[in-house]
Amino acid sequence: MDIKAIQAKLAGLNNKGNKGEKREKIDWTQYLWKPKTEGKHQIRFVPSPNEFKDNEVNPFKEVFLHYGLGKYAIYALSNWDEKDPIVEFSKRLKEGEYDIENWRLSGKLEPKMRVFAPVIVRGEEDKGIRLWEFGKEIYSQLLSIAEDEDYGDFTDINEGRDFTLTATPDKLGNGTAYLKATIQIKPKPSPLSKNAKEVEKWLAEQPNILELQKVYKKSFEQLKEILAKFITPNDESSEDETSTTEVIDPLPFEKEEVKGKKPVKAKSNSKKFEDLF
Repeated sequence: MDIKAIQAKLAGLNNKGNKGEKREKIDWTQYLWKPKTEGKHQIRFVPSPNEFKDNEVNPFKEVFLHYGLGKYAIYALSNWDEKDPIVEFSKRLKEGEYDIENWRLSGKLEPKMRVFAPVIVRGEEDKGIRLWEFGKEIYSQLLSIAEDEDYGDFTDINEGRDFTLTATPDKLGNGTAYLKATIQIKPKPSPLSKNAKEVEKWLAEQPNILELQKVYKKSFEQLKEILAKFITPNDESSEDETSTTEVIDPLPFEKEEVKGKKPVKAKSNSKKFEDLF
C-alpha cells in the first residue's frame, strides 16, 4: 500500500430514489458482504491492483451518495467524474453572504462518503471476493493501522493480517435496529491463501462498485428533476415545519453564527434553483 497516500487520506478525515421506484433485481450477495448475524467474523482485506485506475494499490474505494432525496440512496455523478446538479446546487448555496439556512440545506444536499473494500470472509472462501461497505469511523481506523509500521501492509498476500469483525446489535436515532461493526487486527501475520491459483483468481476477479451501480445511475436531468421536487415542498411549507431529510454529518454552523456576519433573509429555494439552472 502507498503509505504517503494513506497518511494524506487520514489527515483529511481527521480535519474535517423516489417512492414507488422500481429497481432491477441483482443478487448483491455475489458482490457485497456484510455481517448478518451478531458475533465474531474473520475477514481479510485483499489488494486491488487492477480495479481502479486512480487507486492502483490501496484497497479502499471512496464513493459519494445523496441521502434523503428518495426511497434509495443515489450515487452522485461526481463518482464518474461527471457534473452533478445536486452537488452544484449545494456549492452555490454557500456562495455569497453567509445565510444559516443556506448552509443547513447545503449540508443536507452534500453527498456523503461511504467506503468499499474487497475482502475474503474466512470460512466462505468459496464465495470469492466481495466488497464490504463501511463509514468514516472504520475507515479512519484502517488508515491508522496501515500507517503503523509495527503492522506493515495488512493486505500483503504472504505476510498480511486478518481482522476480527465483531457485530453487535444497535439502533439508529429513528429506532431502526442494525448490526454495528467493530474491527480488531490479528496479532500474527498469515498468507492470504496457501493456494496460489486461488490467490491469483482473487486478485484478478474483483467486483467494481461503480460498474455495478451503473444500472441505477441517474442522468443529469433526472437528478435535476429530483432536486426540484425536493426543494419545492420546502418553499410551500409553513415556517414551523421541519424537513424530514436525513442529516448524516453535523454542520458547524448549526450551533453558532460565524463571527462578524449575521444571517440574512434567504431567497426561496426554488428561486436559488432557477438562478443556477
